[in-house]
Amino acid sequence: MRFFITLLFLATISSSFSQQIYKRTLKLMGSRFDITVVEKDKTTANQYINIAVEEIQRIEKLISSWDKNSQTSLINDNAGIKPVKVDAELFDLIFRAIQISKLTDGAFDISYASMDRIWKFDNSMKEMPSEEEIKASVARVGYSYIILDKKKSTVFLTQKGMKIGFGAIGKGYAADKAKNLLISKGVKAGIINASGDMNTWGKQPDGSEWKVAITNPLNKNNAFALLPVVEKAVVTSGNYEKYVILDGKRYSHIIDPRTGYPSTGIVSATVFAPKAELADALATSVFVMGIETGLNRINQLKGIECIIIDDQGNIHTSDHIKIDNK
Repeated sequence: MRFFITLLFLATISSSFSQQIYKRTLKLMGSRFDITVVEKDKTTANQYINIAVEEIQRIEKLISSWDKNSQTSLINDNAGIKPVKVDAELFDLIFRAIQISKLTDGAFDISYASMDRIWKFDNSMKEMPSEEEIKASVARVGYSYIILDKKKSTVFLTQKGMKIGFGAIGKGYAADKAKNLLISKGVKAGIINASGDMNTWGKQPDGSEWKVAITNPLNKNNAFALLPVVEKAVVTSGNYEKYVILDGKRYSHIIDPRTGYPSTGIVSATVFAPKAELADALATSVFVMGIETGLNRINQLKGIECIIIDDQGNIHTSDHIKIDNK
């Protein structure tokens, strides 16, 4: 789950500069998107924003599991039956998702969509599911059950009833694609904010860098960090509005696809990475891996940083992140 409350881009809008910041907010992929471009006039800015919107809509049609006519739905419908030929773009996205699964030891897994929804986060749960129910809920989950054939460009889910979904990577991918398209069209600077999956390029009209204010979800009144975001993406995953407390223990809505148990101990994980797709996947993975393992894995990855807030409000950061507390 992504939250605008945690990340706030600070932008300077001034008539003293030849270029201005233009922003449009709309609903895409079932979520809020904020598309911002730096341009000389509103008409030109709107034309570019329209191009970004069309690209995001194209991607949604490709990866949506709700659209019965999408290639993703076709893959799911043929689980345990036969391989499905797909476009190279979707094939490559699934391939990269599997690589992230391997990198995170399965903490990230697009086959999480196969999981039985036995956990409820609407205040209706009063007791823990049984160990047998939890084990059975993830019986069809596992990235090793996704078989790719690059020569034929086919995807095969080997288990009947198995599904893949892009809820933990799709909006980040859409943000990357929209950004890259606008850059190719000549847009010098902007932000694609895909419901908290943020991707930036260029600089503000006054020449300053885009900056992001990080707030502690347990103390939202003041930002504890102000960080520049230079040609990077930043994504925050949080469970501070969607969780359940059972026997005095807080369980996140982010569930470990390997075990079926919800993650615990973390309320917010912010990841900085070159691409929103990767930041998106890693933010979810950190929740599942936990503070120590999550930070250790992030510290091994070049050009990627992380800020974690635990359920006591304590802040943990990766080794090379620089925080401006001013």
